[in-house]
Amino acid sequence: MAFLADILSRVKPSATIAVAQKARELQAQGRDVIGLGAGEPDFDTPDNIKEAAIAAINAGKTKYTPVSGIPELRKAIAEKFKRENGLEYKPEQTIVGTGGKQILFNAFMATLNPGDEVVIPAPYWVSYPEMVSICGGTPVFVNTTLEDNFKLKAEALEKAITPKTKWFIFNSPSNPSGAAYTHDELKALTDVLVKHPHVWVLTDDMYEHLTYGDFKFVTPVEVEPSLYDRTLTMNGVSKAYAMTGWRIGYAAGPLALIKAMDMIQGQQTSGATSIAQWAAVEALNGTQDFIPANKKIFEGRRDLVVSMLNQAKGINCPMPEGAFYVYPSCAGLIGKTAPSGKVIETDEDFVTELLETEGVAVVHGSAFGLGPNFRISYATSEKLLEEACNRIQRFCANCR
Repeated sequence: MAFLADILSRVKPSATIAVAQKARELQAQGRDVIGLGAGEPDFDTPDNIKEAAIAAINAGKTKYTPVSGIPELRKAIAEKFKRENGLEYKPEQTIVGTGGKQILFNAFMATLNPGDEVVIPAPYWVSYPEMVSICGGTPVFVNTTLEDNFKLKAEALEKAITPKTKWFIFNSPSNPSGAAYTHDELKALTDVLVKHPHVWVLTDDMYEHLTYGDFKFVTPVEVEPSLYDRTLTMNGVSKAYAMTGWRIGYAAGPLALIKAMDMIQGQQTSGATSIAQWAAVEALNGTQDFIPANKKIFEGRRDLVVSMLNQAKGINCPMPEGAFYVYPSCAGLIGKTAPSGKVIETDEDFVTELLETEGVAVVHGSAFGLGPNFRISYATSEKLLEEACNRIQRFCANCR
């Protein structure tokens, strides 16, 4: 259509949203579909957080808010970074957005000029490159491997950086792979970044509280304090606090960047929903007791899914350290014939045939920039996960 912007030709719709929608449509038609596409905890928002929102409504806290967030939430964010990450930020160095997506978008909108490059390790969350493209930048992808547990190596990062590099996007634990970086693994990357003072770091810590076993989460500025003046540390309440629909993301960083993001947000959405912000104050300041309990449940699900997938013919599933995703390889099934008679030539063919034959909805790895793999979200009940994995095993066994 001639009146649409040229940029739309460079942007793809979100594959994860598309898979969730397809699963819902098939369920509405009466099909027995297990949807493992959505990155959303199945737990309810804790009661103390819901009660804080109700109290805010009853107290009439329903008006416009400051663009960057209510003072109480910005203070809570600064205190969270100090308490949990050892990072010193003043409240005015923080910003609240309508979900993490808006934080990322505003950062790119405020900083990218045509020709600026953004280094993105693959596999990546589907929205990173699309946001970069919309904001006029050029995504530069750096592949990781299953053998390295999908973690970026320092040499690969060094090779990807050019004089045009504006940002490096870092996401640990990762969506889609669940890979999380130890202190030493991250130090190898920050050592590279220290040598390139023109490169800014955008760290997406959304899954910070979802790591398993003895794994200890660290964020880049914690590992390398000299990156403080060129790092935007992004987080949110959606995953750990089961608050996806409340749409609250936040970040802290250098004051000049935060002010630029505030200016863009002021012309875009203004402040995030007042009620959701008051709920987020309680999330950050209130009891954190439910987080370890939820983590234990997620860890059990992870172990179940990895074990069952590795028993499926042609599937190789590494054990991730965090988030609630696994990212198995289906390379062993490429070239095989599905039960329908169709030859599986790509990971997209694999997930399409799996959905049609067995009613299991997962997301193809090529949507995340690295295949032949697929992403499963294990943020659902063990009973459903076990049934889904049984179906995947059956589907793989029936491929010839």
